[in-house]
Amino acid sequence: MYTFLLIILVLDCFVLVAAVLLQSGKGSGLAANFGGASSTAEALIGSRQAGNLLTKASWWSGGIFIGLSLILALAGARTRTPRSVLDQAVQPPAQQASPATGTGNAAPAVPLGPATPAPGATAPAAPTTPPATTPPAGGTAPKPQR
Repeated sequence: MYTFLLIILVLDCFVLVAAVLLQSGKGSGLAANFGGASSTAEALIGSRQAGNLLTKASWWSGGIFIGLSLILALAGARTRTPRSVLDQAVQPPAQQASPATGTGNAAPAVPLGPATPAPGATAPAAPTTPPATTPPAGGTAPKPQR
């Protein structure tokens, strides 16, 4: 339905443009350039009647243009109603597939907690003395911190 009305609107545009351009203006309009006063259409219809016909065609096609434009604008706005993100249902995050290496009980690549020593293993001893610092090359001692 929308496409049909849009095609009718485009055809109406062509009729409206033709009706407006063929009307004779105050000076020599486009109608005079195409043989406006001396054409055979004037002999067949008459000068005043051709003006009335083009004027009526302009008014009717202009009204149809405005009406169809309004209908198409309303029809287009109804299909694009704004949607809120809050209206959508909350979906749980997708679970990662376990690697296909075997048991499916593989350890994660990054440890999740502090490392625990293996049973029977001794932990390395912590250093008891602080590392020695060397004085700067300028021969001056570092300033004491407050």
